[in-house]
Amino acid sequence: MSRDKEDYKELFKASNFIPCKSPEGFPPGGDCFTFSPEFGEGYYWYYEVPGQYNIKIHDFSFCKDEVLDFEIPECLSVTWYDSISGEELNPYRSLNCNVIKSFLGGYEPYRALIHRNIPIRSIGIEYRPDFFHQILKNNFGTIYEDPKSAFKSIDETSNFPEMKKLLWEIWNYNGAKSSAALYYDGKVREALALVFERHRKINEKAKTSISPADEELLKSLGLYINDHYADRITIQSLSKIACMGTTKLKSTFKVYYGMTIADYMQKVRIDHAEHLLAFTDLPISEVAKAVGYTSSGHFAELFSSSKGLLPLAYRKAFRCK
Repeated sequence: MSRDKEDYKELFKASNFIPCKSPEGFPPGGDCFTFSPEFGEGYYWYYEVPGQYNIKIHDFSFCKDEVLDFEIPECLSVTWYDSISGEELNPYRSLNCNVIKSFLGGYEPYRALIHRNIPIRSIGIEYRPDFFHQILKNNFGTIYEDPKSAFKSIDETSNFPEMKKLLWEIWNYNGAKSSAALYYDGKVREALALVFERHRKINEKAKTSISPADEELLKSLGLYINDHYADRITIQSLSKIACMGTTKLKSTFKVYYGMTIADYMQKVRIDHAEHLLAFTDLPISEVAKAVGYTSSGHFAELFSSSKGLLPLAYRKAFRCK
């Protein structure tokens, strides 16, 4: 069941957001909200065509760690995260920046822990079922009977430059307010087409069919990496553990996890580093070593690329009262 604009305004009010004038740097035509000072700072910009789609821009931070727990109507969404720090709780996984994230709403409550003082900076589009079904029927026929698979395929990807570019173009739109509705409608439809065209191409190129037995081996391999992320792990050792040749392992791993083995290991290491920076007093060089990096400079570059802040800046922001 979709919400109308008044429902969302009530939701913002209940979440301690106050209506305000859009500051410089936000596009025209939407509604803007700011935090009550005791809860955080920054802005939430929102534009909606009821029953079809909405566009959301987040540029705010909380004063303290916040657990978000709310129902989301049935929808499909795509979002670029420029900055965020926290964890989704159901199922548990780290929230990352510099990635495209998709979300399937309407199936279970959304729960997440958002870390204090770290900016949530993102822009996304949320599609209602009647709208995306009609668009897909008109453009793709019966190719995608289940649109969820296309959106799942882009979740947590850092390799979708076309979508990142499109979303930033929306944020940076500075045309007349009178033409904003037409501009947003065109971009929203273009973004939907990008998701499905990308998925179609991936399916055409995918030469690896993963058997149920191989899926179990890959799942176990992921757990092994999670436990041994600080060790010197070679592709040869992983190949033996997975009972696969190196070529097959590389291709099936990328299909199953949506990223290379090296990228997966880096993600696990950086996620653990985030915890050490927040909850221990280990020097940055020791944090780097603890998660498997011999060079603190290289570790700092990777952490900044993943989390949007250098390690020391992240620690200071997290601990700021």
